[in-house]
Amino acid sequence: MRNHSMLGIAVASVTVAALALTACGSSGDTTGDGGDVKPAESVTWMTMLHTPTTPEADGPIQTALEEYTGTELNFQWVPDASKDEKINAALASDSLADITSITNTSNTSVRQALRSGQFWDVEEYLKDYPNLSKIDEQTIASARIDGQLYGVPFQKPMARYGVLVRQDWLDNLGLETPHTIEELSEVAVAFATQDPDGNGQNDTTGFIDRLESFKLGFKSLAGHFGAGNNWAVTDDDEVVPTFQTDEFKEAMEWYRGLYEQGAVNSEFVTMQKQNQQDAIAQGKGGIVVTGLFEAKNYMNLALSADPNTPMAWALINDITFEDVPRRTLSDTNGGFGGWLALSTTQVKDEAELKSVLAFIDKLLDEEAFALMTNGIEDEHYTVDGDGVVTIADQAKWEQEVQPYNSSRPSDIVTTFKSSAPYVDEGNEKIAENAEFAVVDPTQPLTSAAFDQSWSTIQQAANDAYNKYMVGQIDMDGYEAAIDKLGGQGLDTIIEEFTASYAESK
Repeated sequence: MRNHSMLGIAVASVTVAALALTACGSSGDTTGDGGDVKPAESVTWMTMLHTPTTPEADGPIQTALEEYTGTELNFQWVPDASKDEKINAALASDSLADITSITNTSNTSVRQALRSGQFWDVEEYLKDYPNLSKIDEQTIASARIDGQLYGVPFQKPMARYGVLVRQDWLDNLGLETPHTIEELSEVAVAFATQDPDGNGQNDTTGFIDRLESFKLGFKSLAGHFGAGNNWAVTDDDEVVPTFQTDEFKEAMEWYRGLYEQGAVNSEFVTMQKQNQQDAIAQGKGGIVVTGLFEAKNYMNLALSADPNTPMAWALINDITFEDVPRRTLSDTNGGFGGWLALSTTQVKDEAELKSVLAFIDKLLDEEAFALMTNGIEDEHYTVDGDGVVTIADQAKWEQEVQPYNSSRPSDIVTTFKSSAPYVDEGNEKIAENAEFAVVDPTQPLTSAAFDQSWSTIQQAANDAYNKYMVGQIDMDGYEAAIDKLGGQGLDTIIEEFTASYAESK
């Protein structure tokens, strides 16, 4: 039996309230702590924009949010593609908003700014607020830097990934839904060799993977073998990269075996995400390792191409391997999606800070969450007798609601029944994942060498993985490539993370 000691850190709890949002210009009157503090009278908030145009400041959602909270809002919308540039410029010039949404948690400039005193450490205050006090402890732990919480963490589900398998293909071949790695292997090979779509041609495969396999799809599969989430802690309390571990390499050997049988798409090491989506919609493969919420999106793509598509999906979140306990790697940094960082320059004193947090807490009420998620009833969405929410006008929702939806401080305040296929099932299985989630143990740790060298080291390891998978090198060649990384900074990163881990215990 293999050594499964490097299992990472398992998470066994998750809450359904949670997170934080915006900011403060001038504070309102404060009386007492937490729930007795009035929300800020006005706030400025730099947040990311994922749509082509900004919503109107006097539009229905911002107006309703201001009415609900009693706070005047001034949004500074930043296109997501240029977020690092804009935030770095604001940090350098000290021209921050009251609240800055920081979603790139690995941005070196941001992490340095967080340590430098440009943002408030808010942890001691959260306990005084009814919603903020319910943020999951694992999310708090993942959000700390050097033991400090420099912002209210955006809260995400603990683990959203699973395996999507074409249910109609399973039915066509008389196969059962797989729940183990061995069963998944059999299905993948069958999809590649037994004409699952019945068109009489040899034109299908099992897994449809893409160039981020090393960081996403395969990484998730390796977790079922016992591999850690990016990093693992050994029995000797050494922090090591997962790609060095036996569990990861065993998973590599398994996956390459499937690749050699044609059960993984041959071009996956160069396939872009859009091409992957197209291949799935076109029925070129029947297994995808991805967020469980993607089943709806794949279905929509297929329906747009062929309204009569037979496509149906099985959503699987309980794959296991031999004696390894059920587990799933967190794809959200342990439910942590970034910080709502409060500027110490703009939010000048503790009274203002408390009013900002009161405002944030207000936005975590279900009423505010529903407003930012769906919009206004009968204007942006309808609700039927069973409580199913249906967007009434997609274009109107995208223009007026989506920017706020993308800026919500929490994704898990509550869920809404949906008329879209697989949404409710996906939400249920994502919630189930929390009990079995494994997080990256280095999230709260510190390593200057990591900040300086990790991206280059990770890319070199990724390249070695790709070469191994397509048969350009064998396992000895892979291990030799990884060994070379020690002298390129990896050994120093391991030493620094290990020391930081020891200090955090």
